[in-house]
Amino acid sequence: MGFYGDRVLPRIIDVACGNKQSAPLRQRVCDNLTGEVVEIGFGSGNNIPFYPVNVTKVAAIEPADLGWKLADKRLRETTVPVERMGLDGQKLPFADNSLDSALSTWTLCTIPDATTALLELHRVLRPGGRFHFVEHGLAPDETVRRWQYRMEPLHKVLLGGCHVTRPITDLITTAGFSITEVETFYEEGGPKYAGAMSLGVAVKD
Repeated sequence: MGFYGDRVLPRIIDVACGNKQSAPLRQRVCDNLTGEVVEIGFGSGNNIPFYPVNVTKVAAIEPADLGWKLADKRLRETTVPVERMGLDGQKLPFADNSLDSALSTWTLCTIPDATTALLELHRVLRPGGRFHFVEHGLAPDETVRRWQYRMEPLHKVLLGGCHVTRPITDLITTAGFSITEVETFYEEGGPKYAGAMSLGVAVKD
């Protein structure tokens, strides 16, 4: 990824994704996670304080070594066992039907092939397993979408390939999940083109 991607970007993401606006969303998306959880895009562990008591283990998928190092303090403070198990959400090192839950927070925007990553999550979850997600993506309003298409090239350069025009719920259902609950809204405190959120739960039938 080069110096910027390896040494600078993880620090930017740690600060940007650890802000006060994101904390209530992390709380909501982590509610009712259970059992063994795979978290793609673990980053610097900003979700750790919100893991509920019914989580028995978290398998963290995170490509950035610096992101994992930045998570050290949070890892030492949690009672939930967390282990870094892989680098690539597009190729998960788990058997079919082996995990109870999955978690993704602002991750599907940067994975090069989000469809492949979602198919992998579907593969490794047990039947009835739940995928909890909060992601930004294609806005519901045409005016905002026009700004998204204008801004996305710059956004991808500055933020590690981050796409703001991916149709999140369509991608999830195409991968074979059934969405059981979802809320779409604009996050407060930022530009609408980057703040069109989808927060919900999808189930592997």
